[in-house]
Amino acid sequence: MTKPISILLCALGGEGGGVLADWLVEVARHTDYPAQATSIPGVAQRTGATTYYIEVFPEPRSRLGGKQPVLGLNPLPGRLDALVSSELLETARQIGHGLTSASHTCVISSSARILTTIEKMGMGDGRKDATDLRALVAEHSRTHHIVDMARMTQEAGTVVSAVMLGCLAASGVLPFARPDYEAVIGHASASAQASLRGFALGYAAIEAQRAQHQFIETVMAPPPTAAQGQVPSAVAQQFPAALQPRVSLGYARVLEYQNQAYADLYLKRLAPIFQAEQTASGHQESWPVTEESARWLALWMAFDDVVRVADLKSRLSRQHRVRGEVKAKAQDLVKIYDHFKPGVPELAGLLPPSWANRLLRWDRARVLQGHTPWALPLKIGTHSVTGMLALRLMAALKAVRPWGSRFQAEQQAITAWVEAVQRSTELDPALGLEVARCGQLIKGYGSTNERGKDNLLHIITHLATSQSTSSVLDSAQAVAKIRQAALQDEAGQALDLALRQSGAPARPVVAQPIRWMKNPRLKA
Repeated sequence: MTKPISILLCALGGEGGGVLADWLVEVARHTDYPAQATSIPGVAQRTGATTYYIEVFPEPRSRLGGKQPVLGLNPLPGRLDALVSSELLETARQIGHGLTSASHTCVISSSARILTTIEKMGMGDGRKDATDLRALVAEHSRTHHIVDMARMTQEAGTVVSAVMLGCLAASGVLPFARPDYEAVIGHASASAQASLRGFALGYAAIEAQRAQHQFIETVMAPPPTAAQGQVPSAVAQQFPAALQPRVSLGYARVLEYQNQAYADLYLKRLAPIFQAEQTASGHQESWPVTEESARWLALWMAFDDVVRVADLKSRLSRQHRVRGEVKAKAQDLVKIYDHFKPGVPELAGLLPPSWANRLLRWDRARVLQGHTPWALPLKIGTHSVTGMLALRLMAALKAVRPWGSRFQAEQQAITAWVEAVQRSTELDPALGLEVARCGQLIKGYGSTNERGKDNLLHIITHLATSQSTSSVLDSAQAVAKIRQAALQDEAGQALDLALRQSGAPARPVVAQPIRWMKNPRLKA
């Protein structure tokens, strides 16, 4: 069923809201579209808004065969197609009434503020935070445009209703062309000419924002991958269409990170999780456990190490990006210096476990003697031949990465998590989903990464498949609560509290060496 286009106009007293509503109705009649408008006047200029509700049927009368559509008299919550407001707080007020929807409402608002009486009465600064108001608009709209209508109104020498009309016309909500609006405004009088100037400024502002949004979407769009239809045959054979976009992205990431064998291992690890979810859930259109596992598994398997960092920093695309960021022209010389400070853990991660353990013991012994952990500060000019060769040589160590202690340790932890996801999914898909989401704990590098792995392994050891809780549902809720607690603070106090509340032991205390320091104020 064809639904009418619903628009709510919000203006203050004296801003020409009634004229704006009349213009829109006239544009609809001029183009032979059925339309209807109602208004609710405010109490005063700033103690209440003046709202105008308009419905336009999106088909011309010539196509209706003599039928007359029934149009509504007032807006319904969550059903607006467009909200146009001349003041930012008024926009937020209407959003607070639940009139807009994040799924289909276009919100057009002025960034200008006219303080309310309550704001003026405050003992201190009673103004509402404009940043919060903008965030509210963005959260509760499908698309939104916030422009300085007050400035454009003053520049055109007109009233804000003309600018609002131009903004609405450029938004594309209504099926009318720009000449249709200009014809209704007219050209004869000086006031009409001023209205046309305001209309043009509003139209240009929204057009510029729409062009900017389209450019950003084009730039931020992922490159042509499996998500756009290039699904690897290995993925297509093992997973349904609903999972192929996410799994294909993970497959491509792991393949680029290491090699074909590593990408095949990615699919091999996902397969039992998908089978467990199929067995537990039966036929369904979505597979949340497998999809969530595919995401975090790809990120974990492509963990950052010195080889990965060297590879990323020596890519040609990075050179182009840096030149673009500094706005360098073709004839400009750009020098790039990268600062590195690899320590013993980073270097030991590339060595076999026996060698790595010796190196780590040596560094721990230095620390116990009062020395700082060993590190090698480096300043490499990646714009130079020698600097680039150094990075490419480090990146070439990707071939020997699987023999490194860090790689082997990561694979053991990944296997433990994957098996926990599979076992918990066999118990209940809800529990499996929460365990899969625990992959979010693996982030960062160095001590942050190690702490995240320790927290994840502690959770899956004591809660993922434990039968100590009263039910599987309780286990799923406990895992979700503990995962959220683990993301709250670096020290892990919220995590330990959540663990104890769920009946699981708190994390073991990490041993720290005791250092005896001399008091510099005392003589030896």
